[in-house]
Amino acid sequence: MGARILIPPSPKAGDVIDVRILIQHPMETGFRHELSGAAVPKNVIQHLKLEFNGQVLLEAELGTGIAANPFLQFQTPVLESGWFVLNWVDDLGVKGSERVLCTLRAA
Repeated sequence: MGARILIPPSPKAGDVIDVRILIQHPMETGFRHELSGAAVPKNVIQHLKLEFNGQVLLEAELGTGIAANPFLQFQTPVLESGWFVLNWVDDLGVKGSERVLCTLRAA
C-alpha cells in the first residue's frame, strides 16, 4: 500500500494551493464475501493525518463509506517552503506514510 501527495510545483508565498492525496488501500467493508462464502474481514483506514512543517492541516477518521483507494483534496495557503507529511493506520494496525517537499519560488 502506498500513497501520493500531489501539490503544484513551486508555488509563490501566499498562494492557495490544491493538495491532493491518493492512498492505495482496498478499504474492505466487511460486507463482501469470497466465492467460498467466507466473509472478507473489515479493513479500512481508521485514522489519517496530514501535517505541513509540524502543523496539522487535515485529520480524519475514515469508515466503510469511503471507496477503495481513497482520494482526498483540499486547499491551503502556503507561506513558506516545507514538508507535507501524511500518516495513516488501518484496522489491521498497518501504518503508512508519505511526504513531499513544497519549495516556494521567488516572487
